Amino acid sequence: MSLRVRAVCFDLDDTLWPVQPVLQRAERLMHEYLAREHPRLAACFGPEELWEERMSLAREHPQLAHHMTWLRTEALRRLAVRHEHDAAVGEAAFGVFKAARNEVDFYADVAPSLQRLTGRFRLATFSNGNADVATTPLGSHFEVTLTAEAVGYAKPHIEAFSAIARALSLSPQDILYVGDNPQADVQGALEAGCRAVWVNRQGGEWPEQLGVRADLEVSSLTELVDHLHG
Repeated sequence: MSLRVRAVCFDLDDTLWPVQPVLQRAERLMHEYLAREHPRLAACFGPEELWEERMSLAREHPQLAHHMTWLRTEALRRLAVRHEHDAAVGEAAFGVFKAARNEVDFYADVAPSLQRLTGRFRLATFSNGNADVATTPLGSHFEVTLTAEAVGYAKPHIEAFSAIARALSLSPQDILYVGDNPQADVQGALEAGCRAVWVNRQGGEWPEQLGVRADLEVSSLTELVDHLHG
């Protein structure tokens, strides 16, 4: 199948790097910071309580449910105040989390694949998360880096993909979106008029209930680049 496109836009978490180790490390470093600087507060809650607070905030403020930075920061602020600490303690704790959130280990195929794509295609990223790929060692490959919280819409909303097209000054059909999530990445991209690749690193089954199929399924970015250069 021919994929004649001018730009390739990537999802980040679980597409360019495995996200769970990153989040677990960031949570651990944040808790270690609180245990060291504010031990009484650290003893009052753990990851489960923090997650429940974020979910509560998302229900209270659905218009901000896509804004991971606000959800995490406000949850920490609320918990700090609830346990008789200054809200600024929560903001400082999030700063520790955020720094660790951007310390990622790319899948082994990512760096050589981006090197092969650079110069032939315009490269971009769009993530529903709050990682900043521009701060990573491979950030210089990307002309455009967008997030749901910056745009105001999360994938699979059509406006997320429209924002990519506007930022690149291209039509959606000129953009290939590459991601691991069948609904958010593939279905969303196709319904917005983009082409779409499913990166199926775990060998999962395609959810047939979605009613659409990716233009291409690959198990690695190496396979994608081989196809685009074929």
